[in-house]
Amino acid sequence: MNRQLLSHTPRFLAISTLRFWVQMAFLVFTLWIGYRFYRFYLWAIGQSEVFVPRSPGVEGFLPISALLSLKGLILTGEYDSIHPAGLTIFLAALVIGFFLRKGFCGWICPVGAASNLLERVARKARILVDVPFWLHGPLLSLKYLLLFFFLYAILWAMDLNAVVAFRNTPYNLAADAKMLLFFTDPSRLAAGVTFFLILLSFFIRNFWCRYLCPYGGLLGLLALFGPFQVRRDQDLCIDCGKCDRICPAAIRVSGQETVMSPECIGCMECVAVCPKKSCLSVGISRKVTIPPHALALAVVAVFLLFYGLATLSGHWQSQVPTEVFQEVYRLADRMGHS
Repeated sequence: MNRQLLSHTPRFLAISTLRFWVQMAFLVFTLWIGYRFYRFYLWAIGQSEVFVPRSPGVEGFLPISALLSLKGLILTGEYDSIHPAGLTIFLAALVIGFFLRKGFCGWICPVGAASNLLERVARKARILVDVPFWLHGPLLSLKYLLLFFFLYAILWAMDLNAVVAFRNTPYNLAADAKMLLFFTDPSRLAAGVTFFLILLSFFIRNFWCRYLCPYGGLLGLLALFGPFQVRRDQDLCIDCGKCDRICPAAIRVSGQETVMSPECIGCMECVAVCPKKSCLSVGISRKVTIPPHALALAVVAVFLLFYGLATLSGHWQSQVPTEVFQEVYRLADRMGHS
C-alpha cells in the first residue's frame, strides 16, 4: 500500500499531481466560500456591521434539500428558487456520475480532497490498515442503506404537496446556516462523531467516502450504467498488483476484465500506474479509449458548464430576500431536526 513500492512512471506522476492540485483548488475554493458565508451569517444575525454577499456555493452541502428540489423539478418543471445552486451542483454531480464515472468524488468533492490528504499523511506514517474481507461488506452496505432510506423517504413517501411545504419551511430556508453551525458550534455528540470519523480515516483510507457517504453511493450506482469503464487486457497484464495497491477504493483491479464496481471514483491512477502500455485503459470499449487525463478535464469542464449555465439563466443566486435570511438565521440555532 506504500506508494514508494510503485514505479513512479511519468504518466502516473502526471495524473497523481493533476488530481492532487485539482482537488486542492476545489478544497481551497470551498473553504473561501465557507468563510464568506460565515461573514454573511454574522452580518445577518447582527454580530457584524460588514455586509458580505451570501455565497450560493454553500448549498452544495445541502444534498437532502437538493434531492427535494430535484423531485420538484421533475414533477413541476420549476427550478428551486430557494437553494438553486444546491440543485445545480447536484445535477452536475449526477451527470458526471453517469457519463464520467464517480468523477465528482475523485476530482471535485472537498470531502474527498480532505480524505485524500489524510491518506497521504497516514501513508507517510505507515499506519494504514486493510479492512478484513468479512468486515468490508457490512461496512460497505451502510452508505447504501442510508441512500435507500433517503430515496424512499423523499422520492417515494413524500408527495408534491409535502415537498413544496418542506421547501418553504424556515428549517429549509435556514439549512445552510444550520450546516455552518454544525462546524462552528457542534454539539458534543456531533463533535465526538466527527473526531471519531477523522481518526478512523488515518487508519482506514477514505473511510467516510467508502463506507458512509450516500451521495457517493448514488453516483456509483449511476456509473454502473455509464459508457466509460476501466478495462484490463488479460494478455498484456503481468500481475504486478500496482493497480490494486494504488486504488483509493481498494478495488481489486487486477482480477477484473472490466471494472464495474460502483466504488470506482474515476481517479485514473490505476490506469496511469500500470507499467504495461495499453494493459489498462478507460473508454467505451478496448478499441475506443480516451487518455486518462481527458476524463479528468471532462469532469471539471462539465461542472463548470453547469455553473456557467446556471449563472447565465438566473439559477444560481437564491431568490429569497436578504431580510428573510436575516430572520430565519437568527432562529437557526434553536431549530430542531424534523
